[in-house]
Amino acid sequence: MDLTYEVHTIKTFHRGWTNYCYIIVDIVSRSAIVVDPSWELSKITNKLSELEVDLSAILLTHSHYDHVNLVEPLSKLFNPHVYMSKKEIDFYQFRCRNLIALNDRQTISIGITKALCLLTPGHTAGGMCYLFSDSIFTGDTVFTEGCGICEDHGSSAEDMFESIQRVKSEVPSEVRVYPGHSFGKTPGHTMDELLKHNIYFQIDKKEHFVKFRNRKNQKGIFDFK
Repeated sequence: MDLTYEVHTIKTFHRGWTNYCYIIVDIVSRSAIVVDPSWELSKITNKLSELEVDLSAILLTHSHYDHVNLVEPLSKLFNPHVYMSKKEIDFYQFRCRNLIALNDRQTISIGITKALCLLTPGHTAGGMCYLFSDSIFTGDTVFTEGCGICEDHGSSAEDMFESIQRVKSEVPSEVRVYPGHSFGKTPGHTMDELLKHNIYFQIDKKEHFVKFRNRKNQKGIFDFK
């Protein structure tokens, strides 16, 4: 497959938090998308400068602070469009400049690169994954090693089960997964690897999934690497 884009992974830190954000560059237009910009502004701006690209869009998987805290400074610097699911915007009343609400299965484009927007609630009420030709950006819905917690306002382990079933059925096995956090494994493992090794992909009954996802005394739940 001839890819129309490049993916650049940026690991950012703040106190006890470690996040991954991503720069996606359309190779024809040299326009860039940033996914879930967080914590260290200079890492993102320096990479954009190094790549000699224009930031035209920000994709947000959900509205938690550790995924959106650089939206405002990047918006002031580059004036990009900012995308988030309509359900997430409405439920949490998220606001920022240049905000565009997305519906499920809507397609967005940057240059000749396209992404399919998949509504995947569970970690939040309106979480969204962004599926490119051979990459998916999953925020806190799907991690390489697991899935997001379902204990906050708007969360639902039942919804998370349905979202993971959707990802399993709609995302090809060769697609590489780029989550918002790591628990030891680097981003970019294939869906096929997750299907084999991620326990949440192996539970087929909703009641068993919900019981396991919501079990008490889970260790290392925020042990981000």
